[in-house]
Amino acid sequence: MTIESDQQRADQLTGVITATGNVRIVYPDERVVATARQAQYFSKENRVVLSGDVDIVQEGGNLIRAEQVVYLVDGERLIAIPPRGEQVFSRVRIQQSTPQPAAAQP
Repeated sequence: MTIESDQQRADQLTGVITATGNVRIVYPDERVVATARQAQYFSKENRVVLSGDVDIVQEGGNLIRAEQVVYLVDGERLIAIPPRGEQVFSRVRIQQSTPQPAAAQP
């Protein structure tokens, strides 16, 4: 994973890494790019919190837009929180499976 931002800081006592300003995270293993105004990684909880105009785009067209997204790394769970008075937006591309030909009977 790579993180680009205007500013980054790490607190060794709390185990929190904070990136602020034009945050862009690239997670090539999952083919995901996320942008936000702020990102925090809580190493003790193995949790990532993206805040402010969050966009998460996965190769293939999947998309989530929210005000805040919490990613629980160990459980591979994502919680999206909308801006006040609005809704979370998501777009999921459903893969159509192609039927396999039936095996020939002898």
